[in-house]
Amino acid sequence: MYLDQDLESMQEGRRNLEQAKQAQKTLGTLTQDQVDQIVHRMAQAAIREAGRLAALAVEETGYGKVEDKRVKNLFAANEVYESIKDKKTVGIIARNEEKQVWEVAEPVGTIAAVIPSTNPTSTVIFKALIAMKSRNAIVFSPHPSAAKCTNEAVKVMKEAAVAAGAPDGAISCISNPTLSSVQEVMNHTLTDLILATGGPGMVKAAYSSGKPAYGVGPGNVPVYIHSSANIGKAVSQIVQSKTFDYGIICASEQALVVDGSVKRKVKAVLEKQGAYFLDDYEKKKLEELILKNGSLNPAIVGKSPQELAQLAGILISEDTRLLVAEEAKVGKAYPFSLEKLSPILAFYTVEGCSEAGKVCNELLELGGLGHTMGIHCEDKQIVESFSLSQNVSRVVVNSGTTFGGIGATTGISPSMTLGCGTYGNNISSDNIGPEHLLNIKRIAFGIREMKNEAPAVTSGSQQTVTNNETLISKAEVMEIVKSILKELNFK
Repeated sequence: MYLDQDLESMQEGRRNLEQAKQAQKTLGTLTQDQVDQIVHRMAQAAIREAGRLAALAVEETGYGKVEDKRVKNLFAANEVYESIKDKKTVGIIARNEEKQVWEVAEPVGTIAAVIPSTNPTSTVIFKALIAMKSRNAIVFSPHPSAAKCTNEAVKVMKEAAVAAGAPDGAISCISNPTLSSVQEVMNHTLTDLILATGGPGMVKAAYSSGKPAYGVGPGNVPVYIHSSANIGKAVSQIVQSKTFDYGIICASEQALVVDGSVKRKVKAVLEKQGAYFLDDYEKKKLEELILKNGSLNPAIVGKSPQELAQLAGILISEDTRLLVAEEAKVGKAYPFSLEKLSPILAFYTVEGCSEAGKVCNELLELGGLGHTMGIHCEDKQIVESFSLSQNVSRVVVNSGTTFGGIGATTGISPSMTLGCGTYGNNISSDNIGPEHLLNIKRIAFGIREMKNEAPAVTSGSQQTVTNNETLISKAEVMEIVKSILKELNFK
């Protein structure tokens, strides 16, 4: 019997939500020790399967590098786990003895998790860990072009969780997702919260669902190289960051904004480390490739420089790691100024901090407000003044933004979901973690008495109303008002 794929997928989503709701009843009764054991077993399983899941993701989507996706899977399984493993997420998690307020952690309920095609397996590992840590059932909705690897990652996490004591149905995934099934899961009455990672349209749909939602915005990340920067170190970090998984992470550098006084040195070091600067003809050919029908061309996402050159019809060497074009303008008519999710960089030359700040904010306003920016600078006063002027939620200093933004090389909380705040139309500017998936109940003891006095209303020296008297009539009130107005010489 033939079933319509949309209807079948939507029905599967409903079943998963119903099972998740039942599982939630059991999850809510688990102790902190039980939760921590489940999360630990899940992290161990993800570590064991990191390489296999990475290979599946590249094979299915064609995006990125297997080794780098393995590193991302390990980051979620190691760094994210280490950052959350000791957090209290069950029962009373804080006691303020001075104010006599206790805080109690409770799960938010059933979570709908939208997974992108760019980072499918690492995002599953991350979201599954923070959901179980906060005792929430989670239903995954993959991108159709990454459905197989996403389902396999969910299977790994689910089997480990159940083996450690989690109830069946606590972790599930739609096997053959469609746009209709994604919308069904997000809008369904059984969904309590949405964790949306994907394109702007998907994130907007999540926020339009009427459900509480954590979404993320695009990351058109500018990086300012100040004249005081350690150029060799800065360029090395930028190249490593931008070429990681072929530039597919949204926190990766998209444009370099370089002080004119160090431009020649920056270019020389970039070229030495594998960057290829395009001439005018080559730049034009690549510009035609970056956009398709006014949007980012999916054919360039997560592709090697050699594949990009072949698509554009230009010639580069086999050891080229990065394609760079000098640019002077910002806007949709200038494709290099947009988020490219590939090893392609724009290169702007500026004269000092003021012009650099202006260019960086223009790039952010074009498509990266609230996300991330970078600065390479040895003068902390410059770092402070420059950072305060940028409309972003995280400023990465003297580190690659790919790794610094997710908390791999900085002290920011390790996360695969980076909030953009109200700059980027998001509810949070945080790196999302299990604490964002909790309701906090407050038990508050009385610590002072409320003064039981009300101000008197008087006419002359006569007191009309006191706290202990009964209510007066409307007519009496009007007489009092007239008397007061007469004394103030009002007609």
